[in-house]
Parts: sequence; C-alpha cells; structure tokens
Amino acid sequence: MNFNELSEQFLRNIKEGKDTKDIQNILATTNLEALESGLKTNDQKTAFWLNIYNAYIQVILSKNPELYQDRGSFFKKEQINIAGNMLSFADIEHGMVRKSQWEYGLGYIRKWFPGKFERKLRVEERDYRIHFALNCGAKDCPPVAIYDADRLEEQLAKGTKRFLTETSEYKSDTKEAAITSLFSWFRGDFGGKGGTKKILKKNGIINSTKGVDLVYKNYDWTLYLDNFIEL
Repeated sequence: MNFNELSEQFLRNIKEGKDTKDIQNILATTNLEALESGLKTNDQKTAFWLNIYNAYIQVILSKNPELYQDRGSFFKKEQINIAGNMLSFADIEHGMVRKSQWEYGLGYIRKWFPGKFERKLRVEERDYRIHFALNCGAKDCPPVAIYDADRLEEQLAKGTKRFLTETSEYKSDTKEAAITSLFSWFRGDFGGKGGTKKILKKNGIINSTKGVDLVYKNYDWTLYLDNFIEL
C-alpha cells in the first residue's frame, strides 16, 4: 500500500467532490507496521501527515461546521482514526509534524513521553515551513495543497514564499514588518525573532535583518473551507 498516494487521493477526492469513505476506511483499518514500512523517509512522513491533517479538516468541518465554534475542543478531540489509533488535530500537528513538541511551549519545549505510535511515525526533523502548509480551516490559514513526497522540498519552498508574500507587509521608512501571528505562536520553530528575520529576508520580504521591527497581525479565524492551491 502506497500511503502517500492514498493521502494525495484523499485530498484530490475532496477537491473534486468525490466520496472519501473508502479511503478513510483503509486508513483506519491498516496497522502500525504497514504504515511504518510505507512511510520510510522524512519527506514521506511529512507529506502524508500534512495531507491527512488538511483532508480531515475539510471532511469534518464541511459536514459539521458548528464544531468550529469551540476551536479549543475541536482541535483536541480524538476524531481521526489512523491504524486504529484515534488522533486529534493537535496530535498530528504537534506530535507528528512538529516532532513531539509540547503544544504550549512556543516551539521550545518537547513533549516528555510521546507514545509508541507517535515515535514510530512522526517526522525525523522539524521544518518550520509546515506552518505554511497546514490548514486548520481558518481564513488566514495557508491554502491547501496536495503534497507529494517526491516534490516536497520544491512545494514547501514555493508555498512558503507565496504565503509570506501574500501575508507580510514591510514599511521601509519605519523598518516595520507586519507578519502572520504564526511566527509568534511557534517562535521556537522559526528560531526566535532572529530566525524569523532571516526567513523573511530569504523570501524577499525584507532586504536586511538589521533594525527591523516585527509586528504580528491579528489572525482571522473565520471558517473558510475549499481553499485549494496547486504547488
């Protein structure tokens, strides 16, 4: 079973308005060993979990949009069945994709005792660009792309530059950069303010990191589904 192709088809079906019950059933009834052997590389794991997270956001919230009114409970509820393990969106984001980070640690504190399932299937190294790939259903979230493990590096680079270009504003006269709050909420993932400035420079938002003040924009949590993009 090619789980990366399955995760891609999951999102493709959603995008095209096709049924996804068979795919959900395969994901639920497989086992840890099969998943582990199918997701060998870091890129395979990253692409798989990004697609699974983004797909289930669309599936669950399109059916029950009222669940989004209590986002705290929604993201923590164990409602995603992967290989017989009930996972929450928080489990996938902070455990699988951020490599067992404590949800409230701003990217500086690891989880103490992640379970076996998480240890076996989480990414091998953190990549800040996943924050510009995960879509939690909000209007200010990055749009949903279908991630291919073989093209992941290219897709993440392209998606990061696109998202930062669209969401950042730099005033050269005051040297003030207004940026997404994601940089504040997960500051450790980005290497703090210094790392954030380097990322902004790398993506052409600012010309120099010296003397730049960072201002974090308010996040628009309005529910906004079916926001797909090709990368």
